[in-house]
Amino acid sequence: MKRLEGKTALITGSARGIGLAFAHAYVREGARVAIADINIARAREAAAELGDAAIAVEMNVTDQTSIDAAVAETADKLGQIDILINNAALFTASPIVEITRDDYNRVFDINVGGTLFTMQAVAKHMIERGIKGRIINMASQAGRRGESLVAVYCATKAAVISLTQSAGLNLIQHGINVNAIAPGVVDGEHWDGVDAFFAKYENKAPGQKKKEVGASVPYGRMGRAEDLTGMAVFLASDEAEYIVAQTYNVDGGQWMS
Repeated sequence: MKRLEGKTALITGSARGIGLAFAHAYVREGARVAIADINIARAREAAAELGDAAIAVEMNVTDQTSIDAAVAETADKLGQIDILINNAALFTASPIVEITRDDYNRVFDINVGGTLFTMQAVAKHMIERGIKGRIINMASQAGRRGESLVAVYCATKAAVISLTQSAGLNLIQHGINVNAIAPGVVDGEHWDGVDAFFAKYENKAPGQKKKEVGASVPYGRMGRAEDLTGMAVFLASDEAEYIVAQTYNVDGGQWMS
């Protein structure tokens, strides 16, 4: 029997990258998934890759009406929600003296507010139906420490780790396990934007920062989305029933805690 046989999952920001890798891994393990993304056209393309095991759901994690509608649509089409992965996030970088309130508000609204209020909406659904569910939040090694040019993003991911601890302690009384994954540097199309920030502020050639961070990983390379799927499957499975309010590093040895 597959590890997630008969389960259903809502994965935010999953039309591409890490979220889509999670969706593929979950389907391989027997789950049905909702590909939730603000880009509904891309979500539909992603869901089509998975056939009958996936649906596409439009979702803006900064809009409560959109969150509630996506949760309701997922529950209606898949029957219920057993697993939530809060994956939607945004990266930003700048020196402290150049941080703007607009940028601060935008990144916190997605990375922290989106995580909190999507978790809240799905937890309500689980409690109302008596579902012993799993919630997995995507943190980051950036939430473990500060970085000179990444203050806002680091702060949001530290907040995700803290939210995971508080929600984990609160929701386990309903049989809902809340945990998180903290990746290190993960390769993918988003790294073009990340690299551009460092090229600007550290006067590096395009691609130089990416080479440097890859070389700094003890494992010997940057992570890949597929490197994170094993932990995501494990935390959603029955094997993780006794794990509560923890954040697991999956980073090739970059951070030890």
